[in-house]
Amino acid sequence: MPPSEATGTGREKDANIIELVAQRQPKRDENRARPPKGGPRHYHLLWDEELEALRPVLNRVLERLGEVVEHWYQLYVLHFGDKRSLSEREFRDLFHDALSRNTRDLLDGDMDRYAIDTIRTGELLCDRNVPFAEIVASLHLYEESAYTAFPKDPPPPLEIYTAFDKLSHIRMILLADAYFRSSSASAGARIQALERQATLVAREERTTFHGLVGANPGMRRLYDRIEAAGGTRGTILIVGESGTGKELVARAIHERGAVPTAPFVALNCAAIPKDLIESELFGYRKGAFSGANADYLGLFRAAEGGTLFLDEVTEMAPETQSKLLRAVQERSVRPVGSTREMPVNVRLIASTNRDPEEAVRAGSLRQDLYYRLQAGVLSVPPLRERSDDIPLLVEHFIEFFNEKLQPRIAVRGIGEDAIAAMAEYPWPGNVRELSNSIEGAFTFGRSPMIQLRDLPTGVVGSRTGRSRQSSDGASQEAACAMPIGSFAEAEREIIARALKSTDGNKVAAAALLRISRKKLYAKIAKYGI
Repeated sequence: MPPSEATGTGREKDANIIELVAQRQPKRDENRARPPKGGPRHYHLLWDEELEALRPVLNRVLERLGEVVEHWYQLYVLHFGDKRSLSEREFRDLFHDALSRNTRDLLDGDMDRYAIDTIRTGELLCDRNVPFAEIVASLHLYEESAYTAFPKDPPPPLEIYTAFDKLSHIRMILLADAYFRSSSASAGARIQALERQATLVAREERTTFHGLVGANPGMRRLYDRIEAAGGTRGTILIVGESGTGKELVARAIHERGAVPTAPFVALNCAAIPKDLIESELFGYRKGAFSGANADYLGLFRAAEGGTLFLDEVTEMAPETQSKLLRAVQERSVRPVGSTREMPVNVRLIASTNRDPEEAVRAGSLRQDLYYRLQAGVLSVPPLRERSDDIPLLVEHFIEFFNEKLQPRIAVRGIGEDAIAAMAEYPWPGNVRELSNSIEGAFTFGRSPMIQLRDLPTGVVGSRTGRSRQSSDGASQEAACAMPIGSFAEAEREIIARALKSTDGNKVAAAALLRISRKKLYAKIAKYGI
């Protein structure tokens, strides 16, 4: 039954979405040889025969669902570390149930129900503010985890892996459409609420602005610059240290624009391998390279009519920066494997945590791209320069985590010694670090008030360390002389994280790290883990 014929209470909206998504897919080549049972009716990708051939491996995935999700979560922690959006409980609750439903839908041959369940997962991920780039990467990690459940002796033929890959593309089509539709709808409601709030507060008295929190003069100047930038469609460069909220600034600029409900697509350039960024940005044609089994739209065209935000643009290879500049100037992109350019109407906002002029001198930011971006530069102040905003931020995050985490005992406030310690701490990780500190206090605190003991040791130590340093200047000099983190320290942390995620299982950790057990043992001995 085609999606447009789906019936039943509560299914009309989902069925309409499925039909719209299916209509967007490229038409099948009419000259292609037809197999006996007809064409690939499942989103022009998957044949009925392929879906039937997947039944044995889908049964294996369902039988070993717990192991697959466990392996998937370990890969998720390894790849995203502390930057992951979902806690362990959120990850398992969301993906275990979704994967169970999806696999049963496929085994029942009910692609309509599969599509509806996948759409609802996309809406949930949007509601939880999981970045789209993280979703894409996580689904690739799921595919890797699912392979661990496939039969080993004998292994499935190559055709099974190809069909499973097509199924992954269908999943991404549905998730992307649901995610961006839900994002646009929630953005519209959120913007209306923010506009109502803005009419009640004078500009010089603002303490919040489109998700940003702060009453410091530097933040209020930033609010004014965001309003001015929102009135144009020019390119923007946001400069600020990691954790200052550059993506929030980009979203605020987008929401102050003429069409705030248009797509807002964000990509962290540092999170995508440099050799994959080009295909992510500009898309690719089917057959452009190994694994390109279908046309891929690309983020530029996904953001059509709206905003594309490139976080940490200096992490992008210079040659890709050159193509990015051309796309902005010519307002067109050429998908990988294509011989013609496609017109796009997208506003580009980029960000960097480096001084842009130093980045140009170092060769990590092309000079011609910087000249294009420097006409609209916004600087986000670090938290240490606006410590007077810390009480406002703490109040905001207490309210946020009460709603998100639903603790058994709701948190009502914070103790005076705790807020004093937070005011004295320099916050090298800025607002993100402060948010993580409050979330940790929710996790480990046991009272309705956040106490000093509930905060991270670094924050607590800043208060006691301040008094020691005032009586002993030498200790302050020693603290300032701490060495910068090295490659060895980063490698040690990754190995320790892999061991922790596998509960000390060295065989599993070596598999996660993709090194031999012998090499892992050598690294453990080297770093004294």
